[in-house]
Amino acid sequence: MTALERDTGAGRASRPALVRVWDPFVRVFHWSLVAAFAIAWITADDWGRPHELAGYAVAVLIGLRLVWGLVGTRHARFADFVYRPARVIAYLKDMALLRARRHLGHNPAAGAMVIALLLALAATSASGIMMTGDAVGDAHWVEELHEVSANLTILLVLAHIAGVAISSLETRENLVRSMVTGFKRREE
Repeated sequence: MTALERDTGAGRASRPALVRVWDPFVRVFHWSLVAAFAIAWITADDWGRPHELAGYAVAVLIGLRLVWGLVGTRHARFADFVYRPARVIAYLKDMALLRARRHLGHNPAAGAMVIALLLALAATSASGIMMTGDAVGDAHWVEELHEVSANLTILLVLAHIAGVAISSLETRENLVRSMVTGFKRREE
């Protein structure tokens, strides 16, 4: 199937029309962040240098994503998926009742999760960087912040995975595949 057939719905009648939602930057960012955080998590206790390098990679990725969230493609921009808390709560209620509306880009809960993950990862990276320099000395609170932020990130990752699974089942759309290919079916 050609890109034109995907976008127009031409071709096999049984296959839904697809549209590119996630640009290459978003997809590469997402999976690179997964890899960098996993390496940082796995190497946290015994592997100093790989842990630090993975942490720096996370910090660079976050910085790039912040820029792309302002100037990137439509569904990558924060303006496309940052909702008021009341809308996020209403969406979560609808999701719990299995009646949540499908979104082509991030749904309100996913948008909130993106922000939460970026903040938790930023706190983890910043505190890790602070621990490598002499600026804070032996400040115990920085190490505590680093550990708490990393553990919070793990909890958010687990919630993210659960949300993706529930939303995939509810919308009958493989959201993991869409983050690999960049395509989702057109809105109904």
